Amino acid sequence: MALNRPAFGMAVLVAMLSFAPSACSRGPENAPSPRSAGAEATSFSDIVPNPVDTEARRVQMREIQERVQRDPEDFVELNRLADAYLQSARETSRAEDIALAMRAARASLESVPDIRNPGGLAALTQAEFASHEFISARDHALRLIELEPRKSYPYALLGDTLLEIGDYDEAAAAYKSMDDRSGSMTHGSEARAARLAFLRGDTTSTTGHLTTALTLALNLPSPPREPVAWYRWQLGETAFSIGEYASAEGFYRASLTSLPGYSRAVAGLARVRAAQGAVDEAIQLYETVVGRLPDPAFVAALGDLYSATGRTKESQEQYRLVETIGRLSAANGVLYNRQLALFYADHDTSAELAYSNAVNEFQTRHDIYGADAVAWTALKAGKLPEAQNAIRAALRLGTKDPTILYHAGMIAHAVGDMGSASTYLREALGRSPRFSVTQADEAHRVLDALEKDGAARAPGP
Repeated sequence: MALNRPAFGMAVLVAMLSFAPSACSRGPENAPSPRSAGAEATSFSDIVPNPVDTEARRVQMREIQERVQRDPEDFVELNRLADAYLQSARETSRAEDIALAMRAARASLESVPDIRNPGGLAALTQAEFASHEFISARDHALRLIELEPRKSYPYALLGDTLLEIGDYDEAAAAYKSMDDRSGSMTHGSEARAARLAFLRGDTTSTTGHLTTALTLALNLPSPPREPVAWYRWQLGETAFSIGEYASAEGFYRASLTSLPGYSRAVAGLARVRAAQGAVDEAIQLYETVVGRLPDPAFVAALGDLYSATGRTKESQEQYRLVETIGRLSAANGVLYNRQLALFYADHDTSAELAYSNAVNEFQTRHDIYGADAVAWTALKAGKLPEAQNAIRAALRLGTKDPTILYHAGMIAHAVGDMGSASTYLREALGRSPRFSVTQADEAHRVLDALEKDGAARAPGP
């Protein structure tokens, strides 16, 4: 199942860094040893959210809401309310929190215009980013730079939006401007450097930057729980992408000690346990996270595990749920075009619709993952020239994502380029032999056939 993309593959992941200027908070110039970034063990009970902490957040939210109700034009409190909703969205991934943050930010800007209210504009930019309204988010980030050119956070927001629309050189330039203004190394800047390194195929540097980001965050007087959980989860994602499954498991469990119930860490743990052969535990983990957050990627992964264990009826129920979520989400302004396109392509269904969804998404987001979605769906729709062109665009940065490499191998195989097919498939499986519940088996099957054919064709002694 390729919906669960490896590290940094989806926009919501970047949102975990870019929601608030605090993501660029300064850390110490001399960070301690990365040993503090290690993965602690945790128990299955840590998957359940901490009710005391959840209640404390609700109390804080109610207090802010009451102040806003008393004075609906208090832009300071409206900004605090938007920030609170964004914080909740980071921790829970609830789309409704993003919509509420957007509403509070717009109300703030209606009360006081952006020239005297950059905080309201920053909240709106972050909410737009989380809603995949990347063009609006980019434009508002540029406006923030006009308003606060000496501050670093507008450049961080700009760089994040540029990455998501595929303007990689411009994003790197924005991050450099962010660094120039921050005055010291920060955990936010290190995490962004990690993302650039991953996209460029340097997973060693990715891990190094993430470890530094985590260490800087842990060394703050009051370590921020959600960024710490996010960095540990990303370390897990990176480890998974290179087949270091034991390390990945450790990082996912450590993420859950930072933020119990963190849905993405639970899903990451489910995926790695499946790769390790603990399928029953993986199913239980996915059932837990889907019950709380019916994200199409998680629902589809659960369906794949049901299918792999012969639970056909239950798997079909999950697959139908994926499509239902897609329809309902589109009606409510939450788009899963790319995820649905990949779901259809992975399961060899609705090929033309999958291709159309991917192409429509790519019109505004020219990033490598969008190109990969176009390539994979084009292959399944029998559009081989389009698949070849798109996979070249997906590979242009040298990204070592096993799923992209697998897609490249299968496209090469379809056009008869068996040498390239073997190279790509061997690299994908060499990096992460169980990168997907369903697609890894197909990759092994095709590669085995290619190697047998190559042996048969080899000249005798």
